[in-house]
Amino acid sequence: MEWFGDCSFRLDSPPDSPCNAYRLLLRSLSLIPVSHYLIAAAISLITFLYNFIECHFLQDLFSGFAGDPIHLTYHPSSIIYEAVVSKCRILHGRYLATPWLASPHVQTCFLNFFGRPPRFSYRRQLFNTPDGGTIALDWLTSSDVSGDVLRTNDVSIDESTPIVVVIPGLTSDSSSAYLKHLAYHTAKCGWNIVISNHRGLGGVSITSDCFYNAGWTEDVRTVVKYLHNEHPRTPLFLVGTSIGANVLVKYLGEEGENLPVAGAVAICSPWDLLIGDRFISRRRVQKFYDRALAFGLKGYAKLHQPHFSRLANWEGIEKSLSIRDFDHHATRVVGKYETVDTYYRRCSSASYVQSVSIPLLCISALDDPVCTKEAIPWDECRANKNIVLATPKHGGHLAFFEGITGSRLWWVRATNEFLDVLHSSEYMHVQKKISKPSTPLVTSIDQGPYVNVTDDGMVAALNNEPSTDNVEELHAIQEDSTHGKVLEDKVNEKDDPVANAKRGGSSSMAQTSSAHDSVLNDVITPFKTYLGPLTRQSRWSTWLLVYIAIATSWPLVGSALQIVFGKKLRKTSRGGSVRR
Repeated sequence: MEWFGDCSFRLDSPPDSPCNAYRLLLRSLSLIPVSHYLIAAAISLITFLYNFIECHFLQDLFSGFAGDPIHLTYHPSSIIYEAVVSKCRILHGRYLATPWLASPHVQTCFLNFFGRPPRFSYRRQLFNTPDGGTIALDWLTSSDVSGDVLRTNDVSIDESTPIVVVIPGLTSDSSSAYLKHLAYHTAKCGWNIVISNHRGLGGVSITSDCFYNAGWTEDVRTVVKYLHNEHPRTPLFLVGTSIGANVLVKYLGEEGENLPVAGAVAICSPWDLLIGDRFISRRRVQKFYDRALAFGLKGYAKLHQPHFSRLANWEGIEKSLSIRDFDHHATRVVGKYETVDTYYRRCSSASYVQSVSIPLLCISALDDPVCTKEAIPWDECRANKNIVLATPKHGGHLAFFEGITGSRLWWVRATNEFLDVLHSSEYMHVQKKISKPSTPLVTSIDQGPYVNVTDDGMVAALNNEPSTDNVEELHAIQEDSTHGKVLEDKVNEKDDPVANAKRGGSSSMAQTSSAHDSVLNDVITPFKTYLGPLTRQSRWSTWLLVYIAIATSWPLVGSALQIVFGKKLRKTSRGGSVRR
């Protein structure tokens, strides 16, 4: 470093010295025009931005703008694929993004800030839930877009026309651009469509202490039941987008075959909320979406500040900079989840995929900047004969713009084609009156003392308390068992007069016994509730529990047996020696 400092001051340095080389280099660089430096800087900046926003324009250009094929994942013997999806030309074609939107980030941002939605107006119906909540149902019928009938504010439904129920994404409502695209083009196909807005969205106030979240399926269950009762002969189809897709898949898994839905489509589902939480906070570009979505959630909370300030941590909500912060201070508290990770685990739809029993098409872009492909349950979708998973290479989050003008969304066309082919086939789902399948056993170790043995033999803990999804089922089981016990006691009273006399003569003993039985019933009932699903799940799990019980208690039991039988053997041996 000393010679370099010297050469900056020495002007009479020899020609072969290092100082001369640097002087010549600087002189050569000074001869290059400034405009060339600006061009080089621009090229470097463009290259950086091209890779930063994951642009694929050059790839599309070199491929002749032919687009990329749609990868389909399904069970080898799936009748839904053979009879329905195989006839969908769009799903078997190629997807080419709009050339000037050839980036998942540009597509996603363009959709949210511009979107180019068609212009129309909905017909609003306010629906009241049993708990006192209010949901805005925004209708668009086929007659509204055809102009054949004079438009009124009343919702008039033709029983022969199918109804599509849409579950929006996080902080989205019927005014969102992508939902307007879906509603308009679905109605153009001759169908009726209704957007079931989340509580507190769509310009409707919150009228109860229940809020929606990523796993709240009660609202869609109530709306579907209401529409089915109002239009029992009309086929019902469901479409979920983003968080709404997660709610949709979870709802389908919870209900099994016992639901009046003919088919469904899930668009850009997050699948596993825990993986999604890690992904959206990983890179700088993903953190931009995290901040944007958190800003939307804070805006939603400010609209209903009296409720959130009473039920949640309002100071924490105001300081939230990410989705996880908001979920920690608001969603977790209102939903009564122990931790944010517990909320993510219980509300993820990936664990419900195996229980879906109706035709379901899932569409997820591999370059989705919000819902990562790492969370897609590939094997579960492949194992379920009712599910077909379509994964285009590009498309962004809920965007999939196509055409030179970017006025159409590819997934809207694919959804409408799938539903139309399914409706014209004989494989629409028909409701079967069977018992509701049990919710998949939770395997997180941060929950209560009940034991859960999975298929691979791993032992984990179950929740101390029943999850919110199973509260009604557990109450029903407890009421049935209590009711059965009362009937049994009445029969015994009639058949056993001696016992009646004894019971009449000792009322205090009866009260004590009744209290004891009540306590015993309270202890046994939860055990029976969890033992039933556990036994049904696997015989090997039961035997494994027996083996674990024997193996863990054998040292104590063996020692006790050794002491008891050892004394007897010593007495026997002493008696024999005396006789001798």
